[in-house]
Amino acid sequence: MLVDDNDTRRDGSASRDTAWHARSAASAAQEMGVDGAQGLSEAEAAARLARHGPNRLSERPGKPAWRRFAAQLGQPLVLVLLAAGAITAALGETVDAGVIFGVVLVNALIGYWQEAKAEGALAALARSVTTPVTVRRDGHRRQLDAGQLVPGDIVMLAAGDRIPADLRLLLQHELHTDDSLLTGESQPVGKHARALPADTVLAERANMAWAGSTVVMGQGSGLVVATGDATETGRIAGLIAAAPELVTPLTRKMARFSNWLLWAIAALAGLTFAVGLARGETGFDMFMAAVALAVGAIPEGLPAAVTVTLAIGVARMARRRAIIRHLPAVETLGSTTVICSDKTGTLTENAMTVRVLWCAGEGYALGGQGYAPSGDIRHDEMPATVAGAVRECLVAGALCNDASLRQEHGRWLITGDPTEAALLVAARKGGEDEHALRARHPRRNELPFDAGRQYMATAHGDDAACVLYVKGALEKLLPQCVDRLAADGTGRQPLDAPAVERAAQAYAEQGMRLLLIARRTLATADQLSDASIAGLTLIGLAGMIDPPRKAVVGAIRNCHSAGIRVKMITGDHAVTALAIARQIGIDAGRALTGRELAALDDGQLAEAALGTDVFARVEPEQKLRLVRALQGRGEVVAMTGDGVNDGPALKQADIGVAMGLAGTEVAKEAAAMVLTDDNFASIEAAVEEGRGVWDNLVKFITWTLPTNFGEGLVIVVAILFGATLPITPLQILWINMTTAVLLGLPLAFEPIERGIMHRPPRRLDQPVLDAALIRRIVLVALLLLAGSFGLFLRELGQGHSLAEARTVAVNVFVMVEAAYLFNCRSLSQAFWKQGLFSNPWIWAGIGAMLALQMALTYLPFMNALFQTAPIGSEEWLSILAISVLSSLLIGLEKALAMRRP
Repeated sequence: MLVDDNDTRRDGSASRDTAWHARSAASAAQEMGVDGAQGLSEAEAAARLARHGPNRLSERPGKPAWRRFAAQLGQPLVLVLLAAGAITAALGETVDAGVIFGVVLVNALIGYWQEAKAEGALAALARSVTTPVTVRRDGHRRQLDAGQLVPGDIVMLAAGDRIPADLRLLLQHELHTDDSLLTGESQPVGKHARALPADTVLAERANMAWAGSTVVMGQGSGLVVATGDATETGRIAGLIAAAPELVTPLTRKMARFSNWLLWAIAALAGLTFAVGLARGETGFDMFMAAVALAVGAIPEGLPAAVTVTLAIGVARMARRRAIIRHLPAVETLGSTTVICSDKTGTLTENAMTVRVLWCAGEGYALGGQGYAPSGDIRHDEMPATVAGAVRECLVAGALCNDASLRQEHGRWLITGDPTEAALLVAARKGGEDEHALRARHPRRNELPFDAGRQYMATAHGDDAACVLYVKGALEKLLPQCVDRLAADGTGRQPLDAPAVERAAQAYAEQGMRLLLIARRTLATADQLSDASIAGLTLIGLAGMIDPPRKAVVGAIRNCHSAGIRVKMITGDHAVTALAIARQIGIDAGRALTGRELAALDDGQLAEAALGTDVFARVEPEQKLRLVRALQGRGEVVAMTGDGVNDGPALKQADIGVAMGLAGTEVAKEAAAMVLTDDNFASIEAAVEEGRGVWDNLVKFITWTLPTNFGEGLVIVVAILFGATLPITPLQILWINMTTAVLLGLPLAFEPIERGIMHRPPRRLDQPVLDAALIRRIVLVALLLLAGSFGLFLRELGQGHSLAEARTVAVNVFVMVEAAYLFNCRSLSQAFWKQGLFSNPWIWAGIGAMLALQMALTYLPFMNALFQTAPIGSEEWLSILAISVLSSLLIGLEKALAMRRP
């Protein structure tokens, strides 16, 4: 045994790497400087508490509120808005500047609110270890708060207790714990106190009890070997804290797009200023012209549109049972390429279910899901008569059983071992209620389940007719069977042991856990021992499994059609994981285990992460390594989970998805999205919504940029030819702000286009706008330039005033934008295929925009404020003609683009 005696100082101080599972119970107590029968003295406990601190996880300081708010203002799109506001204020237009700064404030407040709870994972972890605990000190039992525990304390454990610290077990009697929140193992773990090899992996250290786990059954005592941050839970807390805050694909792309936009605007403004000076214009006039160009080119409504579109996506996802905690996570799902999913409770029901009974050489299938006792029993796909050996198998499973089943508020809940609860549910499906059975056949004696014994036996009846029922591991009990129960339940037949083993192997390959159920008649129930199980009559086999969720198969199939790979990462056994994977549609040839992963370097791990879809017996750090390896290969990773052990990977992933019902608070706080129904299928819906959000963002950008470029081109052309500006900076602000709200934002409500889940995920290097959309934006900008400048010059040529000519130019911009809006409802198809009235906000926005343009054109106070003037019907006909012509040309360009290979 490789034990370094220098790891401890006999005062409770130990190296974090001390292999406590490799020490004997007596050696561990000696190393910790404690007498197992007496426990620590109060004085020594106080000294250790002062030395080690309370049994709580350290609260890492979160980001201050002012920094979270300031971070919202430092985003590139917001900087664009701030620049627009500053320029507007410099022009003396305080009202418009106030509007822009108001948009900035609203954006910042929304982002701040969404991020306010981002650092709650550590606090949830700290709460998970605060619980009352019974300890032995000075030779007496006493109860204290778990926060007062110190290394070296002796803790008493009983069924239902939350384990308050990492313990090296000293004594145990039928002790089973639920370690799933830490290891991912779906079955309660039977414990013992024997020393184990030093290289035993965490999930198999059966002589240890972990902080945050729960005692399912039995009792025992343990030596505290780690508290607070030194526990396995504390180590996970450190991993969560160390995980960097990742930027999402949306924020990365928008940052690049905004930076490009800023440079383009600055270059164009500088060029305009230089050209004007070269033509002999004054520096002040050129500066004001450059400012006008910048005001026109900056898309003031873009940051607001991004925020609103994401917020609408949040609302839509909430209706589809997915709660978004961080706004950009809405879009991130749309670009996801890999979903790493926990098995237990995520892909499966986290409820053991008996699927088959094998009695008298025949197999019987049981329907139903979870712990609800609904479902039938079938033989050869026909309803079976529950009698004879089948009935006896159900009765034996219910009587040789310590679990209980109850219904509360419409939900079926269990107490005790899930395996035993599954047998109760199976009995009820066959019409046998355990309460009635126990009343008719009271238990006289028992041999409780023991990890070494590997079976449980109970005696029922009186001495005249005493029956011993036994259930347990096939390899332990089959050699004790001498015959088998006949199909009629009364006679006995010769035992064909190889046939039993073949049936068991076939069921095990389907991922089922097998229990052998047998019986024998006893002369008396007074004396039971291991010898009592000799000469058993085999009743049958019960095959059970934690079944996949109903909707998971379809959800995974849809993910595959969307180009998304689903990988199962679980702490469960490899055989079980592979069987479940194949049932739900993950075509995996093999499963990589945590032990195999540990032997891989980073390069080998990256290859394994890409090429393997099932990972079993995986520890928390390995989940984290797998996520990082996939991200290092350019994958956008969504990680689902519900346990404490999933926390670090949930935070590291591009988007962490936690289960809302069965998930721990740690998982929820570390995740960016929480599923309220714990249904993997909801992820598919969320991916669909995410793709729709991105589509709508691109639609808005494709719609708004031609206006900004068109306004900039109008200014540049006017300066190049020495003409009067067709639109003023204030009119530009009017166009940009009103149209962005009334015409652009309705695109955020566009319904999801058909076939969106048959597209491959977007590549990370794919720009926001592809070449086809850039060509379209340039075309629309040129149409706006030609239409507005042409009518502006015609108005002046016909003797109309400058105010009238500018009013015509402003209305050209607005009306062409309104016509172009319909073409942006779908970027690849004809707009009517989306349904003319599928988005009523489009029509409402156009109506409101027309009303505002009438006010701008005809109300005297608006004429005075914006330097506009009333225009006649001839001008309106010209404006409408240009709008219709522009829409037809854009539609033609879209049709040609669709035909390009």
